[in-house]
Amino acid sequence: MTDLMAARSQMAISLGFHMIFAVVGMGMPVLMVAADALAAWTGDRTWEELAYRWGKGTAITFAVGAVSGTVLSFELGLSWPGFMAFAGPIVGLPFSLEGFAFFFEAICLGIVLYGRDRVPRWGHLLAGVGVAVSGAASGAFVVTANAWMNTPTGYTLGPDGSVVDVDPVAAMLNPSALGQVLHMVVAAWLATGWTVAGIHAWLLLREPGSAGRAFHHKGLAAALVLAVGFTFLQPLTGHVIAEAVAHNQPVKLAALEARWETGPRAAFTVLGWPDEEAEVTRWGLEIPGLLSILAAGDVNAVVSGLSEVPRSERPPVAVVHAAYQLMLATAAGMGFTGAVALGLVAWRRRLPDDRWFLWLVVATSPLGIVGIEAGWTATEVGRQPWVIQGVLRTADAVTPMPGLPVPLAVFVGLYVLLGLACALLLRRQFLHAPDAEVAP
Repeated sequence: MTDLMAARSQMAISLGFHMIFAVVGMGMPVLMVAADALAAWTGDRTWEELAYRWGKGTAITFAVGAVSGTVLSFELGLSWPGFMAFAGPIVGLPFSLEGFAFFFEAICLGIVLYGRDRVPRWGHLLAGVGVAVSGAASGAFVVTANAWMNTPTGYTLGPDGSVVDVDPVAAMLNPSALGQVLHMVVAAWLATGWTVAGIHAWLLLREPGSAGRAFHHKGLAAALVLAVGFTFLQPLTGHVIAEAVAHNQPVKLAALEARWETGPRAAFTVLGWPDEEAEVTRWGLEIPGLLSILAAGDVNAVVSGLSEVPRSERPPVAVVHAAYQLMLATAAGMGFTGAVALGLVAWRRRLPDDRWFLWLVVATSPLGIVGIEAGWTATEVGRQPWVIQGVLRTADAVTPMPGLPVPLAVFVGLYVLLGLACALLLRRQFLHAPDAEVAP
């Protein structure tokens, strides 16, 4: 393994691991606040128990996410000094704002966990809202920095190639920012909803006659509302991103769709395997004109193909296309289960608890996280060979220090230990029936 591949692999693994906890950190507070509000409104102690449990789950994932996020910040400086030297003055603002949001979230989370009997009910609920808002803001600020890497703005280059006239606000508000932020926040909420719904559905299957049935049934209901609602909203945010990619990153769009020829009435390819040597996509199902409509709102719009791009300027097409197709497949799976849930609720006027439906929810529960990981793989690998689109190549941003496979192995071991510790702590919180106590 080359040092460049080791550095890229380490960054991919670090981001993939951290992404899970960032997503849950954005989604769990929404469920926690909803349960707390329902507890205040109805006086039902089951909702209060759910809010308390979900709050502790949020704290666990917050702690692990803080560790993995700290590792990422060190990696940026140590493994990618070329990137930080160029981009640091430009993307420093969103990272600083993310730090403020992080500390505000920590303060509010402390009030949620330890202030239940020490602050007024409205103050406790307001602190929960603070956790939810700051969690979403943290993710949004970081995503604007990534969006800048796709469409860099807010600076000019001096005669010697140095960065001058930096406008960090313009950099944050780059053309890709709005679409990526909306898509990521909605993805985090729906992924968390499906994950939590799957946990409560599994526990209803495992303990059908337990004393905690009402607890898990209410947890399933709340999680499904979050999951299903945002599952059907997500295609709209995806369309915003598609238009931005088509306008600003035509090579990435061609790789996502494994499209080789430039022309109008571009077909949307479902499945298929790109043969990069022959420059054809085999075994794909094409829907004529759909890609032109999605990219430009016009069936006759011209969409660029990869054949016009030198091979050295193309991303690994097979990886990008496969990751993109996997993301679409997870979206279809969640959409199917969401449609089934809505149909059953409309028919029966209550949340279904049939065993086959609970198994369907369990099977769907990991799809949100899988879809997010696949989507980020597609967008990051699709930008290659650039770390900053059209400005800085990945190979020029990596550290010249040799021996990078060694820290790769060390960090993989760290993530395995962190993942196991988090899983064990979360298991203690959710995989047993609730007792009478709500909070200490």
